[in-house]
Amino acid sequence: MFLKVILGFHLENSDIKQWFILIGLLLGVTITNGFARFAYGLLLPAMQVEMAWNYSQAGWLSTINAFGYILGAILTMIMVRKISSQKLFAFGLTTTSVVLTLTGLFTTIEMQYLLRFLAGLFGAISFSTAGALASGLFKQNAKRNALSIGILFGTGGGLAIVLAASFIPLMIDFRGNAAWPLCWLVIGLASILFCPFGLWAANNLHVSTTVVSGKQSLPVFKMLPEFIGYACFGLGYIVYLTFLSAWMVSQALSALSMTIIWVILGGCICVSPFIWKPIFARFDNGVPLALILTSIAIGSTIPMLSSAYWGLIISATIFGIAVFMAPGAITNFTRKNLPEHMWAYSISLFTVIFAIAQTVGPYLAGIIGDLFGNIGVGLLMASLVLLCGALVSLRQKRLIG
Repeated sequence: MFLKVILGFHLENSDIKQWFILIGLLLGVTITNGFARFAYGLLLPAMQVEMAWNYSQAGWLSTINAFGYILGAILTMIMVRKISSQKLFAFGLTTTSVVLTLTGLFTTIEMQYLLRFLAGLFGAISFSTAGALASGLFKQNAKRNALSIGILFGTGGGLAIVLAASFIPLMIDFRGNAAWPLCWLVIGLASILFCPFGLWAANNLHVSTTVVSGKQSLPVFKMLPEFIGYACFGLGYIVYLTFLSAWMVSQALSALSMTIIWVILGGCICVSPFIWKPIFARFDNGVPLALILTSIAIGSTIPMLSSAYWGLIISATIFGIAVFMAPGAITNFTRKNLPEHMWAYSISLFTVIFAIAQTVGPYLAGIIGDLFGNIGVGLLMASLVLLCGALVSLRQKRLIG
């Protein structure tokens, strides 16, 4: 009854189970795509002060995480031919939860490099397969399928930001910068608590797409605009999330003010699937990705146009409504344009391209920030990259028909 009221659907028993499976999957994404990748942005200022990093060094730690993400995505492309997506999702989810806990226990710079690398590696394995698994839900209902894909990435990632933002800035403010390992331990504990729900969801999925044999044959050339657009997303979006806290610290905002911005950002990410659902359901070309990239670019530019607090609120709102829908856009494109047995492989390839692009984004933005003494210039450059990606994505045509 609760799901019927919230989602506005007439749900049969089998549908109710699919929604609960989706909840399990999104809690997995909360761990692998939220806690593992973006909590770092919240903890960056404290870690920077404690370890005396400049912007370039801080960006390099994100780059190391991205190297792990690249390797994880490549391994997923290989392993998905022989191993089911359910098993890969479960493996990546479990190992990522362990790594996040260890991040708070081993604080030397060498161990942080290693653990950030492993978080990217294991997180990519789980994240790459989550989209393919969610694409198998509600196959006969395009609107529900589009919404489920959006909820997976949007609500899953947004929930992590809301939870992390609700305590990290305040804990750092109360206990000082040295509290950053404790914050990672809290994140690790939350991951361990969420993990069984994701494992249950994977165990209760029965789809025929998870074991793929034989040679994959993607129409790569025909998908080129979508690939390029997603690469631009990887280059541009991570700059905002990585350096937002550092930029707010440079503006001398209080811990409470920063918490409010992050909670707004995470909350907008959580509700974004309901905003983009009709667009995902309607289009099977590059339009959704182009609109998303344009929105992210606008949100990233606003802090450069106004340093007022209201400007940050507007920026976080626009950025949040769009940012986690980019993976949903390429998953939606894959589902509508490729045969079912190629979904996991296609999403893995998108993830590899995205991860490679994401590797250099924070580092280049850090160099620009150090050069100009203002990380806001890096945000502006990232916005231009995102707009270029939007223009290219508009050229993507549907592949079927």
